[in-house]
Amino acid sequence: MKFSALLDVNVVALEAEDEVTVLLDLEAPTVASDHARAQASLEVVLDRSGSMTGAAIEGAKQALTALVRRLDPTDNFGLVIFDDTADVVVPAGALSDKSQVIAAISRVETRGMTDLSAGYLRALREIRRVTTTGGTVLIISDGHVNAGIRTADEFASVTATAYADGLVTSTLGYGRGYDETLLTAIARAGSGNHVFADDPDAAGAAIAGEVDGLLNKVVQGVSLTIAFEPAVQFLRLYNDLPTHQLADGRVVVELGDFYAEEGRKLLLKFKVPSMATLGTASIVHLELAYVELPALVEHVATLPINVNVVPGDEAAGRVPHPTVHSEMLFQEAQDAKRRASEAFERGDLATGQQYLDDTKATLQRAIDVAPAAVADEMRTELADVGTMQVMSAQMGAPYMSKVSRDSYHSMNRKRGRRSRRPHDE
Repeated sequence: MKFSALLDVNVVALEAEDEVTVLLDLEAPTVASDHARAQASLEVVLDRSGSMTGAAIEGAKQALTALVRRLDPTDNFGLVIFDDTADVVVPAGALSDKSQVIAAISRVETRGMTDLSAGYLRALREIRRVTTTGGTVLIISDGHVNAGIRTADEFASVTATAYADGLVTSTLGYGRGYDETLLTAIARAGSGNHVFADDPDAAGAAIAGEVDGLLNKVVQGVSLTIAFEPAVQFLRLYNDLPTHQLADGRVVVELGDFYAEEGRKLLLKFKVPSMATLGTASIVHLELAYVELPALVEHVATLPINVNVVPGDEAAGRVPHPTVHSEMLFQEAQDAKRRASEAFERGDLATGQQYLDDTKATLQRAIDVAPAAVADEMRTELADVGTMQVMSAQMGAPYMSKVSRDSYHSMNRKRGRRSRRPHDE
């Protein structure tokens, strides 16, 4: 993994408290040409409740059939369906007989209520039975949970535990009736992806995209550990990622799995204490840990973050690095987009539209200070938010809640991983 850092300011004033923002760039390695692909393990949890009747379930079955055809016979695949109970349609295991698996998928029919937890917990048992080296659980649902575990916090606890065992959980919200708060919370805690698909074609494309990542995965279980020098405080992680604090005060950020050549950006802010000595001073040490595939080799890369302590008159003339400063504004714009999504979810169209206005204004500020190469990407994001504004007047709040939440996930949680435009849904 390539692992580098850029600071908004690398000088701080002598005997004065300060704040330093650090932009991390991470890039996964390429696929080694002389290595066979690691065995993939995918467990699908499919909502087959009554609301999926018709085009929704038929589109999902077609997408799953295409998925099975893409996997190798040695890959593990399983399918659990749920309504108010869970049933194993395809026991997790190697795809030695694809025609039999495809026939089983074709026989799935809709019925009943929506107990997502029953399906998910059964799926975890299935995938744990066939792999001890990690895998992916993909939840596909179009409705609101009305049985079993219902709250986002309860579900997040279960998916976080699964991730600790090496199982990533991703979610696909299908149609316009699902609970985006719940599905995004599940994906966040499970270090996976959340995608909104409005119709069968979009669902097929989303499932194909998830499989692309799975089949090109080169590292898994990536985590960033932050060790602080005395009196340094962690003010903010701009990316909405799972974190936990160790007993010794270090903070661990969970990043999930990376596919070949995938790049991501993380933005961190620290409060630096008053320093009484001129010269180089360490503020934090970063440790990136991951498992390289297919050999399952563990790696740890370290990166110290230092600042230069200078007299106050020298620090007074500093200018924030434009790349870091523009990324900070970009992420503040994403926070406004998240607030827009929450307002839309409440049915408050006017407030959601106002937050989209705020998103655009902050993005424009980011573009004004960004280097040329970065500004081009931000202009694309600005155009996408403009599209969302037009769509909000046409499509209404419930639809826009899902579109904006999907976009927030892409541009904040998995910043740099992918760019999905709202009109591609």
